[in-house]
Amino acid sequence: MLESTTAPNTAVLVSLDFGAPDYTESRQEFLLLAESAGVLVLALVEGKRQKPDPKTYAGSGKVEELAALVEELEAPLVIFNHDLSPAQMRNLTDALNTRVIDRTMLILDIFALRAQSHEGKLQVELAQLKYLASRLSGMNQDMGQQRHAIGARGPGETLLELDKRKLDRRVVLLNERLEKLRKHRQVLRKSRDRSEVLSVSIVGYTNAGKSTLFNRLTHADVYAANQLFATLDTTSRRLYIEGGEGQIVLSDTVGFIRHLPHGLVAAFRSTLEETALADLLLHVVDANNPERESQMDEVNKVLEEVGAQKIPQIIIYNKIDLQGMAPGVQRDEYGKIISINLSAKSGEGIDALRAALAEFRDAPEQQPPAIPWHPLNN
Repeated sequence: MLESTTAPNTAVLVSLDFGAPDYTESRQEFLLLAESAGVLVLALVEGKRQKPDPKTYAGSGKVEELAALVEELEAPLVIFNHDLSPAQMRNLTDALNTRVIDRTMLILDIFALRAQSHEGKLQVELAQLKYLASRLSGMNQDMGQQRHAIGARGPGETLLELDKRKLDRRVVLLNERLEKLRKHRQVLRKSRDRSEVLSVSIVGYTNAGKSTLFNRLTHADVYAANQLFATLDTTSRRLYIEGGEGQIVLSDTVGFIRHLPHGLVAAFRSTLEETALADLLLHVVDANNPERESQMDEVNKVLEEVGAQKIPQIIIYNKIDLQGMAPGVQRDEYGKIISINLSAKSGEGIDALRAALAEFRDAPEQQPPAIPWHPLNN
C-alpha cells in the first residue's frame, strides 16, 4: 500500500465519457457529491471511451496515466464517477497502489454522514452491508482500520472485517428491526387517517430546496444547506392554515439524484413509503437549473419504483428569485392547480402555496393530476 503523506480526505476523481447525453450534468454532480463528502480534490481525470474495459473499467492507457498521477500527488484515494465491479475495483487497487472507491460508495458515505435518526442509521448500514457483501474481497486488507476515511464511514465501518456469514446475519437483523419500525409507522398512519388528517409530502431532486420550503411553511429548523443530500431523515410537522376543518401534516423526505443506487432505494423503502401513502405530493424543482426537466424525470422514476406514481402532484418551481421570475399559480383548462412559482428562501409565493393547500384540503375533488408534465412557465 502506498504510504501517503497527503491528508486522507484528499482524492483524485475519475469521470469517463461514454457518450451519454447527460455526461456534463453527471460530472458536475460528481464534483458536488465529492464536496458534500468533504473530499479535497487533487485532480479530476477525464477521458472518452466507447464502453467500459471489463478488467479496469478505464482501460490500460488511462490506468497508467492514473498510476503516474497518484504516485506524483501521493493520492490516498481514487474515486470513480461510475459503479465498479468487485474485480474492477480489485484490479484498479492493485494497479494504482492506493484505495479505490466508486460512485455508490461515495453516496453511501454521504448518507452515513447525514443520517441522524435511529431508523436512518439502520437504513444506511443495511445499504452499506448489502453493497459490501459482494465487494469485501476487492477492498484493501487494511480497509477495516481506515476509520473516518472517505468511503469507510458510518454504521457499517466496524463490520468490514466480518466474514460473509456474520455479515448476512447482520443484514437479517437490520431487516427485522426496520420491519418493526415500518409496522409502527403504519399504526401511526392509521391513527392519522382516522382523524381525517391530510398528508402532504415534499419530494424532489436533491438540493432543490425541499428542506428550506419545509422550514418556511412550518417554522421548523430542519437542517438545510446548499449541498447534496443535506436531509436524509423524514421529518413531519403539523401545518396550520386558517379556514376549513381538516388538519395538514407536512413531511420532508430524502432528495433524489440521477443513477441513485438501487440498494439505497431498497434500504430506504420504508421511509419512502411515506410518499406512496400521501394524499398530495409537492414536487420541488430548482427553477434556476437548466437540467430541471431531466431532474423531474429522475424523481418520477423513483416515485414509480416505490408505488407513488398515482399520487397527485403540484410542481413547485423554487428559487424564482435567482431567475427574476414572478410568483404565481398555473392551472390547467379545468382549473386544477398544476404548478406554483415561489422562492422558499425569500418567501415570495408562499402565500399562494398555502392557499393551494387549503383549496386541496377543502375540495379534494379539485385535486391536481398525478405526475403532471408541464414546462416551466416563464
